[in-house]
Amino acid sequence: METLIYDKALWFTAVGILLLIGISAFFSGSETALTAASRGKLRAQADKGSTGAATALRVTEDSERLIGAVLLGNNAVNILAASLATSLATRLFGDNGVALATLVMTFLVLIFAEVLPKTYAITNPETAAARVAAPIRLVIVIFSPVVGAVRALVRLILRGFGVRADPDSHILSLREELAGAIALGHSKGSVQKDDRDRLLGALDLSDRAVEEIMRHRSHIEMIDADAPPADILTQCLNSPHTRLPLYQNDPENIVGVIHAKDLLRAVNALIGQGTGGKLADLRVLDVARAPYFVPETTPLDEQMRQFLRRRTHFALVVDEYGSLRGLITLEDILEEIVGEITDEFDPDADQTLKATDTGDYIVEGAMTIRDLNRATDWSLPDDEANTVAGLVIHEAQMIPNEGQVFSFHGFRFEVLTRKDNRITRLKIRPL
Repeated sequence: METLIYDKALWFTAVGILLLIGISAFFSGSETALTAASRGKLRAQADKGSTGAATALRVTEDSERLIGAVLLGNNAVNILAASLATSLATRLFGDNGVALATLVMTFLVLIFAEVLPKTYAITNPETAAARVAAPIRLVIVIFSPVVGAVRALVRLILRGFGVRADPDSHILSLREELAGAIALGHSKGSVQKDDRDRLLGALDLSDRAVEEIMRHRSHIEMIDADAPPADILTQCLNSPHTRLPLYQNDPENIVGVIHAKDLLRAVNALIGQGTGGKLADLRVLDVARAPYFVPETTPLDEQMRQFLRRRTHFALVVDEYGSLRGLITLEDILEEIVGEITDEFDPDADQTLKATDTGDYIVEGAMTIRDLNRATDWSLPDDEANTVAGLVIHEAQMIPNEGQVFSFHGFRFEVLTRKDNRITRLKIRPL
């Protein structure tokens, strides 16, 4: 035994085992740090001049190559460390050394080469990733021939089972990743509901069409171009809207859009300068602006860009046959992000959702399902209908009468009022 104490080979072996465990810890921590680090945070650090963060971004671009190199290095040092430990234990304790080496190495690798470095890395992923990026990049370069051969072999084996290995096929888009992160933050309490709704509203614009939020043609206030100028002026002054469509002969025949400010300027120029002009001489069509028509299938983000490019806030929505469906404004799109926008001209009747003391909600039938979900944090489906009334009609497969009650999607719907073939008010209660 005393001879073994002074055996240099024994001590070199023990030091080599500890060194290999340290290298294994480096590979384990590096794998966790580089896969858990947020590329957005790394990009922010790189923009501030962090070379480590910039290197980490380059390293993580090919995740399959990164994981292959790290796993190759980690498994190589773990197997070598286990072999040396078995040799050392066998020399010290004979045949019983195999079991002892297995037990000791399992404990050392689990604690010091797996749990400890991974816990640190997951606690500070961006910092750890920036520190290990440079040496890991060197490891990838050294192991790249072996990793490339292993990748080709794995894909060949998988192809034999009918599986095509495409590393990019299941990667979420950036928008989906952001939406998931926002929803997760809200569930943990770090993101407020209002902030979540605004952020998700902005992300969802590309998935929603103009027809989903437009004001239906039955709710559009229009002006008859052939009406007396005095009546037109009175209607414009009494309307809560700044822009009103102008039709001639038939409400489908929109010939222009009258802006209240343009109309007042024309009236002022006609009778306010002492020229002797009369209001009856006003030609409304000369004051009106050309109507702007958009298809009902236009995505909201594209329509918002068109509004900004054309420097206009008002568009008339038509279907594939050119028939008028409704109108949309820039404010309608902004409300999908920031919520309902009201001013001193919006009547109180426009409040489409009211909660009662009994836990019910009085809802206007024309309220969109998305707005209802946003206001109440519900999850009613909007695949088959845009409005609450439309959802009830779709589920009931009929136009219900007043007083009828339905239960679906975990809610109780009671029809309060119906006008012609439209459901105008409902009472909703979660079951």
